[in-house]
Amino acid sequence: MAERSEALMRIVVGIVSGIILGVWKMIIQVFTIVNFIITLFTGKRNKDLALFCEIWNTQVYIFFRYMTFVNNKRPFPFVSLKKSMSKFERN
Repeated sequence: MAERSEALMRIVVGIVSGIILGVWKMIIQVFTIVNFIITLFTGKRNKDLALFCEIWNTQVYIFFRYMTFVNNKRPFPFVSLKKSMSKFERN
């Protein structure tokens, strides 16, 4: 029974997380262009923008692993970003 309820919960998680990640993706696209322009003019990439993009990449990976039943770890916003990013450190 627990597997069935978890499978049904994935519908809710998929809708909520999918909307949030979709909006976040649009922001990432703008930041990618901004980071490209910054890099062209200064010769250095903006590490904070790159880190923000990496956080999104990781969250999308966690989202797809959850939605394809590979893992039961729920994606953002059902888990805090700090907790889900604990493996990653800033370079």
